[in-house]
Parts: sequence; structure tokens; C-alpha cells
Amino acid sequence: QLQLVESGGGLVQPGGSLRLSCAASGFTLDNYAIGWFRQAPGKEREFVATITSSAGSTDYADSVKGRFTISRDNVKNMVYLQMNSLKPEDTAVYYCAASNTMSVVTTRSRYGYWGQGTQVTVSS
Repeated sequence: QLQLVESGGGLVQPGGSLRLSCAASGFTLDNYAIGWFRQAPGKEREFVATITSSAGSTDYADSVKGRFTISRDNVKNMVYLQMNSLKPEDTAVYYCAASNTMSVVTTRSRYGYWGQGTQVTVSS
């Protein structure tokens, strides 16, 4: 059974950092692009970051460029999202997702596998 599980969320003060992890089970991530999305209360789920299967390419939403970094470890079957300089507007449930493609994917509908999400709250 294909499964993605996020972890690492929590409460952090503005300007702080968190590192989210996405663990895959039931399949290997080697052939999948992995994306991070987030959904704030009352808002649509939005793209945050993505990384290709080979880790050769990444892409980020403008709102997180320069602050967030996506990376992956195919040996450990893990993907990470390092979040620095966090702002209150980053507060959301963060989801990782897998797309069976070799290319950069920023469109939510192209991701077929999703985790359950992890809550990130940025507040003083």
C-alpha cells in the first residue's frame, strides 16, 4: 500500500525554523517527483515546493523562495522541507505528495498520492 507520512510540524515563533519530513512506504520515491503543498483555514491548497525524482531540479512558490528548501534522500526514501524565517502567514497544514513523473510538477491535480498532513503554526 502506497503511503506518505509527514512529520516535523509544530508551533514556532516568527523568524524561527522547522524541518518537515515526508516518509514513503509501500513504494520507492526514485521515480516520483515530490511536492509540498499547504492549506490554511478557509483557503485553497496551494503549491509550496517541488523536487524532481533525480533531485536535479526544484521549484518554489514565490512566497517561500529564499526561505524554504526542498531536498530528498532516495536511499532513505525521504523528502524534506527546511523552512526558515517563518512568518505567521506560513501557518497551514502542510502536505507532501508524489507524482509519477520525471519533470517539475507544480499543479496539484498531477499529484496522485498524498499524505495526511502536518500542522505548522507560526505565532508569538
